[in-house]
Amino acid sequence: MKLRRDHVAGGFFVIAGAAILAISSDLPFGTLASPGAGMLPMLLLGLLMVLGAVLFVHAGESPPLAAIDWSDIRHALPVIVVACVAAAAYTALGFLAAMSLMLFFLVFVVERRPLLPAIAFSIGATVLAYAVFAVLLKSPLPRGILGF
Repeated sequence: MKLRRDHVAGGFFVIAGAAILAISSDLPFGTLASPGAGMLPMLLLGLLMVLGAVLFVHAGESPPLAAIDWSDIRHALPVIVVACVAAAAYTALGFLAAMSLMLFFLVFVVERRPLLPAIAFSIGATVLAYAVFAVLLKSPLPRGILGF
């Protein structure tokens, strides 16, 4: 059997879904009449695993794994690293600082855009997201050590 792209992707979704389901089963599932906090995440993880299995089964139609063009890895790797660092610093720095810094780094350093538009975009997009989630949806966002 030749390993194909969809074998890897489908297998990853099934394994990742099972792992997340195993470690997050502490939320109550509830019943259909009275759903608990864990019902939607568990249903979504189940759907993720089912669709991953379907992708794995139909992987014969996808290109071989060896045919992947890795020429864009120089661009993808910094994006992944910056996103991981921002996720790790999210609670310590707070939403506004972490997201502004992440967007600024991605736009100015990775995408090599001019300084002032990069600053304007990173601050504007973060403030807009904050307004939607914290103000309109009243979702609690971490304030961080700086208080914002």
